[in-house]
Order: sequence, then C-alpha cells, then structure tokens
Amino acid sequence: MTPELRIEIHVSGRVQGVGYRAFVLQEASRLLLTGWTKNLPNGDVQTIAEGSKQALEELLERLREGPRYAEVMHHRVVFLEATGEFSAFSVRT
Repeated sequence: MTPELRIEIHVSGRVQGVGYRAFVLQEASRLLLTGWTKNLPNGDVQTIAEGSKQALEELLERLREGPRYAEVMHHRVVFLEATGEFSAFSVRT
C-alpha cells in the first residue's frame, strides 16, 4: 500500500532519556506507519513518518503528549509528499 502523506516532526522539552523514541516506535508500529525517529544533539527528537492522513494525525496527537515521564514543550510539524522509501518504522541512533 502506498503511503498518502509524510510528516516531519521535531519535539523539544524533556524528550530524551524518558523512553520517547520507544514510545514513538510503539505508536507508529501500532498505526502501521513507516519511517524513523532519532535523538538530535540539541536535545530534541526528530520523527519522519509516512502513511495515511488519519494515522499520521493520530500519531501527531500522541507525540504531543509523549510517554509518562516526557514533557513536550514545543513541536514543529511539516506535512510533505510521501516518498514510499521506508518498509518499516525504526529507531535511529
């Protein structure tokens, strides 16, 4: 199935060292999205995901909250055209 959309999300706050990437992986996998998530040197977490508009909107809603010990202070989202380059969702280091 070809993905409809791609989103690039940057979140900042207390999002490293609190299981945020594992949370993103779990949510993206549950929603059958493809892409990746990784920690950035500045303390943010970046996520690129592709899939249906509905699934991406649900992921975005969940990532604004984050896991239990995270505190998302800011988020930036860019909607893009899907490329179909991913076969699964992964955590990058």
